[in-house]
Amino acid sequence: MEQRANFLQQQEQDLTSSRDQLHEAIRKINQTTRVMFAETFEKIQKNFSEMFVEIFGGGKADLVLQDSEDPLECGIDIVARPPGKQLQSITLLSGGERTMTAVALMFSIYMVKPSPFCFLDEMDAPLDESNINRFIRILNRFVSQSQFCVITHNKRTISSADVLYGVTMEEHGVSKLVSVKLSRKEESPLFNNDKEPGLTPSIAESMGKTHYEDDEAPV
Repeated sequence: MEQRANFLQQQEQDLTSSRDQLHEAIRKINQTTRVMFAETFEKIQKNFSEMFVEIFGGGKADLVLQDSEDPLECGIDIVARPPGKQLQSITLLSGGERTMTAVALMFSIYMVKPSPFCFLDEMDAPLDESNINRFIRILNRFVSQSQFCVITHNKRTISSADVLYGVTMEEHGVSKLVSVKLSRKEESPLFNNDKEPGLTPSIAESMGKTHYEDDEAPV
């Protein structure tokens, strides 16, 4: 019985020591996380305010912590005021305004920590013509830093892409992938050859096909 009591006391001491060590580790992690979160949140908050004004051409937007005393557990409110409107929650904005606000927030986070590639799934669907132009302009700002894969049905967004991938159905129930590479004029090899300046390229050449003479065509 004495040996059993000593064993249980030893186990209790080990459990108590482990609990104290875990509490101390959690305290240090929370302390470090609070500092990192505060620094990152401040940067994103500043970027969001500037990006919102740039996208909407005015207005005001801000990110607000629901409980500043407990930033790691509380939520974050997005408050936005497009030009000509009152300051209000994002839930009261129209579909297009919510989308553009989300674009501003996404790129605000992206500016703090860029990623090598980004997928956007029909983000431009609820946008009108003027907002589409703003969306494309903001997107073009970051294409030199990352690769963007955009799923879209909008012709303006499609026209700004470098490579197009489409899915068609030539036969019922059989899908086929079609790809087109769109090269810029200054990047196209046909503008670096000895052809006459100002000569209008053919459709095939515009799509990246190089022109060959009959005796120079590859086999």
